[in-house]
Amino acid sequence: MTHLSVNINKIATLRNARGGNVPDLIKVAKDIETFGGQGITVHPRPDERHIRYQDVFDLKPIVTTEFNIEGNPVPKFIDLVLKVKPHQVTLVPDAEDAITSNAGWDTSKHQEFLKEVISEFNRNGIRTSIFLDPDVRLIESAASTGTNRIELYTEAYAHQYALGNKNAVQVYADCARAATAAGLGINAGHDLSLENIKYFKDNVPGLLEVSIGHALIAEALYMGLESTIQQYLNLLK
Repeated sequence: MTHLSVNINKIATLRNARGGNVPDLIKVAKDIETFGGQGITVHPRPDERHIRYQDVFDLKPIVTTEFNIEGNPVPKFIDLVLKVKPHQVTLVPDAEDAITSNAGWDTSKHQEFLKEVISEFNRNGIRTSIFLDPDVRLIESAASTGTNRIELYTEAYAHQYALGNKNAVQVYADCARAATAAGLGINAGHDLSLENIKYFKDNVPGLLEVSIGHALIAEALYMGLESTIQQYLNLLK
């Protein structure tokens, strides 16, 4: 089964809008696990506009499934990850002013930098994943960084699927096969939803984990958090 990691950034955004502690991020994380979620993902940004760095420390002792921290490996982020020691760190090259992640790594251009960062995380027993555009040419250089996994950036797939172009999944399948051959695990995320997740999962071999936040929380507004998580789990079996 492909594991579901729920990104709770949007819960933090809602909390921060009123300046209090409603909704309670820690309680929501616990509830997600109770409802069957197999991981919690957070993506703290330097301006802390949703997940705050303190949230990451507060979540660490209560997450009983997999804890995944995403972010650009600037010094402050690296220091946070090394202190918290999550199960997985996902490296994302997002600019500080980016509304959301919008590109993966050029693993050839940034290979030496990624090698240095990943080796430090590996020494500390933290599994690493590199956020990657669906380009087979990047797989070999990604493997050379020492990363354990890649996370395929799925915005293009989601956009094309909504237009009726299911063939858009093919490049992701090609990348997954190349990654498996290179000894890499395969994660995926960005704009995956109840509408498009099953077709992606059925056509991308070796998919270990999906990280879903925005769509899942939006769907939960209508169906409830527990029901939404259960629907994802059924589609990912």
